[in-house]
Amino acid sequence: MTLTLLLACAPEPPGCERGLDANADGVCDRAVADWSEQAWVEPGTHRGNIYELDDDHLAEVRRQGLLHAYAWPVSVTGIQVPYWPLVSMFSDPDNASFEQLFVDFLGFADLDTLYELLDLPPYPDDSAEGIYALPRPEGAEPGDPMGVAVVSMEHGDALNFSCAVCHASELFGRTVMGLSSRRSRPNAFFHMASNLVPAVSTEIFIELTDPTEGEIAMYEALQEVLPAVGSKDPEVLGLDSSLAQVGLSLARRNPDAWATRSAALESDPAASGFEVEIADSKPMVWWTLKYKTRWLADGALVSGNPALTNFLWNEIGRGTDLTALEGWLEDEQQVVDEVTVAIFATEAPRWTDFFGTEGLDEAQAVAGQALFDDRCASCHGRYDKGWEGDVTDPVERFATTRVWYHGSTPRFDVGTDPGRAQGMAHLEGPLNALAISGWMDTVIRAEDAGYVPPPLDGIWARYPYLHNNAVPTLCDLLRPAAERPTSFYQGPADDPATDFDSDCVGYPTGEAIPEAWREDEAWMDTSRPGLSNAGHDTVLLGPDGTELTDTERAQLVMFLKTL
Repeated sequence: MTLTLLLACAPEPPGCERGLDANADGVCDRAVADWSEQAWVEPGTHRGNIYELDDDHLAEVRRQGLLHAYAWPVSVTGIQVPYWPLVSMFSDPDNASFEQLFVDFLGFADLDTLYELLDLPPYPDDSAEGIYALPRPEGAEPGDPMGVAVVSMEHGDALNFSCAVCHASELFGRTVMGLSSRRSRPNAFFHMASNLVPAVSTEIFIELTDPTEGEIAMYEALQEVLPAVGSKDPEVLGLDSSLAQVGLSLARRNPDAWATRSAALESDPAASGFEVEIADSKPMVWWTLKYKTRWLADGALVSGNPALTNFLWNEIGRGTDLTALEGWLEDEQQVVDEVTVAIFATEAPRWTDFFGTEGLDEAQAVAGQALFDDRCASCHGRYDKGWEGDVTDPVERFATTRVWYHGSTPRFDVGTDPGRAQGMAHLEGPLNALAISGWMDTVIRAEDAGYVPPPLDGIWARYPYLHNNAVPTLCDLLRPAAERPTSFYQGPADDPATDFDSDCVGYPTGEAIPEAWREDEAWMDTSRPGLSNAGHDTVLLGPDGTELTDTERAQLVMFLKTL
């Protein structure tokens, strides 16, 4: 304990020995970033180059950061699943009699099916260009699942899932980094472990998998740490219940400054609002972070680097010892810096990247821009467009040339489901009280309702809409809540001809729903707790209090396609 406190309070060593210093001037590049509650981003600018690197350094640091994002880099992480024994367990013919048991117990009987259940996007091939040209880690081939990795740990190779599980998605044949996964099961990995491991003793594990001594030690460590992990299924496929996982895991730890392990609380956890309350939300897209000064869907993270905070919250949900985590974060500052750079440098996909100018009408979009400025810009910012200048290229005329967002990120209550915002109240006190939160300058300030009105670049690709995915299309979002669909299916984004409503931008509904989707589990029922499709009714009214006409709604959707 004493050593850890000394590490936390010690001054940074001379120069920048453990952080990113891309130009080797002896000063950590992160020094230019303001993560304080008073941070300001001048409207019309952004922090896409968060550490103000030169172009060559930015490209290389972004590449390194993405490689970290593909494979969770924390070497002291609590959940480590022995990889080769898992492969052996599923592939050994002698275990064939267990196949149905695996399916019934886990939902899968081989790792490829697990990766499909997690809806992992593929690594692109070398023909990908622009923002879709992504680096591949050593050994990865085009088409391999992104977000899963085999990582060398102290006792052997471990199966590892990373940021890309929730923050990368395949969209009509392209993998988009930073795009929320619509159909991910971010908690499936933890449920797999919590279901399988207690039922498989070390003796059975050895019999089924013929592990090495190191793999046995890794499995026993997994058995030891799992009781510190509390997890919860999301209400519907595509939502993330990680907020609940943090809260339920903290309920299994002592309420001290380091949230130390407690055998008593692991067997009988403290009461937590997350046991009954629903605080699910979609994973947030990455490319809007560059405009913001506060983080999360509800803006409750008012201070601190959101990437650094994400390491902490993920590791609480993985049962990790926080003193060990602080030591790792102190030693691996460059890793955190590189991940931060990659996240903030992410860019939004453009409609024209996928469809050219098909489906776009400039006159309609210009009319929609005027409606947007009247009814939406005070919350979501204004957007300069190519058609306002001397641009002649037909594609570039639809491009957004500048985003004018708030200098200090606001939060508004427009009547959307309050569950996600209210969930932060259960975490505000426990998280702010952690010594490691103080070391990171992380501050949570929860409110009963209200969310950040996000910048809308790439909004066409971010369906379904609202923080809880409760509205299938932009057309529906622009209608009064009483007129919105109360249920719909959330299918894949494979074929734009069948899986996408290009006129209304979002999921096909009604008779247009692909028949195969009707057998799928991704059924959104907005009557369920936490899934309300309410909100935005009054803010969509014009300055004179009038609702949008059908013509105006179509014009506004046309403009939103171009963002």
